[in-house]
Amino acid sequence: MKKKLSRSLIIGWLVLLLMLISGCGPTNRLTDTQSTSNANESVSTAKSNSEPSSSDYQSLGGIDKQQLQQLAKLDFHSGDKVVVEVNGGHSTLNPKAWQSNHIIYSPLDSLNRTSSPNTAFLEERNIANSYLREQQTFQPSGWHYNHGRNQIYNRGHLIAYSLSAGIDQNGNYQPNDTSGDQNNPKNLFTQSAYTNQKVQTYYEGLVRTALRQHKKVIYQATAVFRGEERMARGVNLQAVSTDGSLDFNVYIFNVQPNVAFDYQTGRWGVDRSMQIRQ
Repeated sequence: MKKKLSRSLIIGWLVLLLMLISGCGPTNRLTDTQSTSNANESVSTAKSNSEPSSSDYQSLGGIDKQQLQQLAKLDFHSGDKVVVEVNGGHSTLNPKAWQSNHIIYSPLDSLNRTSSPNTAFLEERNIANSYLREQQTFQPSGWHYNHGRNQIYNRGHLIAYSLSAGIDQNGNYQPNDTSGDQNNPKNLFTQSAYTNQKVQTYYEGLVRTALRQHKKVIYQATAVFRGEERMARGVNLQAVSTDGSLDFNVYIFNVQPNVAFDYQTGRWGVDRSMQIRQ
């Protein structure tokens, strides 16, 4: 009996040991696997809702830090052309990066400047009705109010109001919102009235025309600052349609006829010698 009992006891311990090795683990391992899977899903979801990573920007193309620094060093002299072609006038954006209708609004920098690119993935439904436009009240870096009849300053949109119908301030498309970008700090910079109304609008018109032709367009606008100056020296605009028919890349100086700007503060003074060749 003792031998049978001992043998039964030994067998029982062996069975228990085998269960510990191969039997008890599966429930815990399944739980761990499910937890890991859920965690991965959470990370994946978080990434899809966050701003793009550096690798995302690499696949997108567009302006980089080195190009920004080169443009920031350019000086405008009276009589110069207000528009300079960049990269031979051809966009560095990758047309294959167009995936969904949205806008990437970059955050303001430590000086509250829009010094990083804003990039829009546009289609025809983003053409906004001007009658829904509201007056802007946000004061971007370098902002000063106009006095008298002369308009010197505009609150310039990086991504034009007329190209942003249905896009909220987080950059997501909202079908029930038919207005364009309104008082968005991440999309406004201090721009000369001349550059905004006489020059930048031409390139925005090219994008609108492409959208009306049912094309999909990637459009990027970047205010270019020198050092810690509060007012931008200019703005880089580039766009490409997915079929390649629209393709431009330009730098527009932030200047005004008969005006000299102090870009460190944004203040201006009369300079009758300042002439602009359009």
